[in-house]
Amino acid sequence: MRFRFSYWLILLVCSPVLALPQHFPVPGGIVILPLEIEGNVAPEVTYQKQQVLVVKQDSQWQAVVGIPLSADPGNHKILVENQGALSSFIFEVKDKAYPTQRINVPDDRKVNPYAEDMDRIEAETTKINKALRHWRSNDSVPFNFVWPIEGRVSGLFGRRRVFNGEERNPHSGIDIAAATGTEIMAPANGIVTDTGDYFFNGNTVMIDHGQGLVTMFCHLDRIDVKAGQNIQQGEIIGTVGATGRVTGPHLHMGVSLNNARVEPLLFFPEREGYPSVE
Repeated sequence: MRFRFSYWLILLVCSPVLALPQHFPVPGGIVILPLEIEGNVAPEVTYQKQQVLVVKQDSQWQAVVGIPLSADPGNHKILVENQGALSSFIFEVKDKAYPTQRINVPDDRKVNPYAEDMDRIEAETTKINKALRHWRSNDSVPFNFVWPIEGRVSGLFGRRRVFNGEERNPHSGIDIAAATGTEIMAPANGIVTDTGDYFFNGNTVMIDHGQGLVTMFCHLDRIDVKAGQNIQQGEIIGTVGATGRVTGPHLHMGVSLNNARVEPLLFFPEREGYPSVE
């Protein structure tokens, strides 16, 4: 087990501790909902048929709901089951317009896969989606994330992407540019649920932090962990690379919450020179 102690300890001492991720009620954002529930038994909350992370803060249960990028603005509903009693709660999702990013990928096959690539892509998509939907009970979900690497943010979350003139899915994470071989730290404690070399994502590591909170790291040069491995915050999980669909070496980092890809910046302490959530 290897850690980058100096950088990790500086972050722990100097960065503010986030009790919960930032409330940001837009598509791709997070909604924090106080629940009028008493007792020490956590209620079960669902949103769009997905179980939702629930934690107790200041003696009150809170639902931490990830909102998918595809969500329409307007009223949304969670269902709350508490000791056999079922209730619902309405919350509002506000509109947000994400800009478009145009990217030229030298290998057009990574934009328009060949017919023989599709079986591989479909199998990989099924495997990735299974890891993102995974639910593991955890009474102490970690929210004190630390940044996995230093580097320039080169790609922002939610951007509508056009590769070689072809419109594709919105960007589901953020990109941090760094040199090949830069070591990547685990942002928080968890369990590695999946690793692999994927057609679009390249070498990938996924970490389950409990209750549907999963982080995803793509385009790695080297993977240093295995599926099923317990991970501590600050442990090295691999190195930055340029595998998969890329234009250069960088780390793609995604955060999934109740199977919704959400803005990673909501989980991390503010960093000088980095964009803020708007």
